[in-house]
Amino acid sequence: MKLADSFRFSLRALTAHKLRTGLSAGGIAVGIAAIILLTAIGEGIHQFVLAEFTQFGTHIVNVTPGKTETHGVSVGSIGATRPITLDDVEALRAVPNARFVNGGVTGNAEVRVGNKGRRVMVNGEGPDFSRAFSMEVAIGSFLPPDNPDSARAFAVLGSKVRTELFGVQNPLGAVIQVGGLRFRVIGVMASKGQVLGFDLDDTVYIPTARALELFNREGVMEAHVVYRPGTPVESVVENITRIMRARHGREDFTVTPQQQMLSTLSTVLDVLTFAVAALGGISLLVGAVGIITLMHISVNERVSEIGLLKALGATRAGIRGLFLIESAGLSLLGGIIGLAVGGAIAWLLQALLPALPVQVPWVYVSGALAASMLIGLGAGVAPAWAASRLDPVESLRTE
Repeated sequence: MKLADSFRFSLRALTAHKLRTGLSAGGIAVGIAAIILLTAIGEGIHQFVLAEFTQFGTHIVNVTPGKTETHGVSVGSIGATRPITLDDVEALRAVPNARFVNGGVTGNAEVRVGNKGRRVMVNGEGPDFSRAFSMEVAIGSFLPPDNPDSARAFAVLGSKVRTELFGVQNPLGAVIQVGGLRFRVIGVMASKGQVLGFDLDDTVYIPTARALELFNREGVMEAHVVYRPGTPVESVVENITRIMRARHGREDFTVTPQQQMLSTLSTVLDVLTFAVAALGGISLLVGAVGIITLMHISVNERVSEIGLLKALGATRAGIRGLFLIESAGLSLLGGIIGLAVGGAIAWLLQALLPALPVQVPWVYVSGALAASMLIGLGAGVAPAWAASRLDPVESLRTE
């Protein structure tokens, strides 16, 4: 049997029962569409989370108090280790190729201006903070490079705090109270919006030393070293570790490159994306069951036709190929429909809900289409094998 004849026979068999063919192909289509939608949302969230973490830069190394043990518990979190002081932060400026060094403290306090007051997030930061994390100042300036231990009582407002407390008035030079301490406003930050649930516009920035006094802390929560692009991160980590160990006498701190955190986060998100793709793949298995059922029915209905073909000289391989083409055609049809429907819904979600990160990962789509073809071929093997083993004489008697 010629290949063209096999395709023509298969097409005629599929179009002879349009409803049955449509229902069988629909099972594959649902599976492909589900994979596209789930992975599109998963990949979109993946890119969104990574973008949130990298918008402040990627050449950053974090130093936190407490040595992270194998089980992932920082002893620094229970106060059993030496804190990272402002002197430690200043010592880190000696790290080769370090561009910026910052020590940060975060807390919550009431901010008052006259009879207006509200509780906001208060960040104690050093003068390098705005440049280290690509934060822009809208008006005025950021905290000046004062002596870390005796920094002047200056404050920089987030854009939302400025609007809530001062409205349209210029706040520069005004005196505000932060947790009972008086600060003079010297700048207002440009709007940054929310990052991972934290509203950076609803924030007041004060010098780290003043924040330590305000929150009654001995050391910073975290120190950051921003190194020059092109510098091997391993050498930066090694130098930070050497300086801190020399100052503390032991390694009671944790050095974490942001690249390492991003790599771990990316791996976790990749696993989640694969997991949701696997959930969508369950629908493909359901579609495979439908194709197997349809092909068995088709064999039973066409016993006499198979007998005639074999009587005319069709080989077993030719008969098997005939039914495999039908099953592969069903899966291909379902895959194309699923691709069109899933892509359209993903596009519609992105158009109607711009805040919802939707990005179609074509690697998964290609894999899903290939899987649908393999499933179609696999589903047709048993029926095709059964059809090829029919006795031509017995088959013709059923006519």
